[in-house]
Amino acid sequence: MADVVENLRVVRGEIEKAQRQRAFDEPVTLVAVTKNHGVEMMRQAIDAGVQHIGENRIQEAAEKFAALNRAVTKHLIGHLQTNKAKQAVQLFDLIHSVDSEHLAAAIDKAALSVGKVQDVLIQVNLAKEDSKSGVYEENLQSTMEFVDALQNLRLCGLMLIAPNYSDVENCRPLFHRMNEIFRAIQSTREGFNFLSMGMTHDYKIAVEEGANVVRVGTAIFGERIY
Repeated sequence: MADVVENLRVVRGEIEKAQRQRAFDEPVTLVAVTKNHGVEMMRQAIDAGVQHIGENRIQEAAEKFAALNRAVTKHLIGHLQTNKAKQAVQLFDLIHSVDSEHLAAAIDKAALSVGKVQDVLIQVNLAKEDSKSGVYEENLQSTMEFVDALQNLRLCGLMLIAPNYSDVENCRPLFHRMNEIFRAIQSTREGFNFLSMGMTHDYKIAVEEGANVVRVGTAIFGERIY
């Protein structure tokens, strides 16, 4: 079994080291991704200081959150189907993976039905990978305007999933460009605070290039059990 406390110490150290490589001082939020890991490991992480938990699947998250018995900020980082939108707004504080106007409208409707303003990020497909969902850079402005017009969504930033390159350094130009896009938008908007990019294999480069939210699972909890 993974030593969650020791792994967290290592990951936090790597984040701090990466922060020193960039030209500005900004906190980085560590989202511990608990997909396919049990409630006991989630509790270990939270008891060791983790304040943010990330899950990919609605049903798995619902079952684990019901048993967790810990106060924590809950992030949905996986693809969300429109028919699961109501469950998502009931479970999660921040939804990272708004990848279309259609989904945004479904989340807005669901949030209205439960009397909530839902915090969201727009997922950007900067590399235009067919295997990943997300908004293309050239469509980002129009998608933001669409979300802005919805009464029950609050747009808080952007999310990127980089390609799984064999040489992780190939992610760097994408992270760099995503940071440029984010900072340009942030300078013109209130409450646009989160740039979510970087996972276990590439979070150090993501932080160096400007990420202020990273989503790390395997480096903390070990390989997932399917």
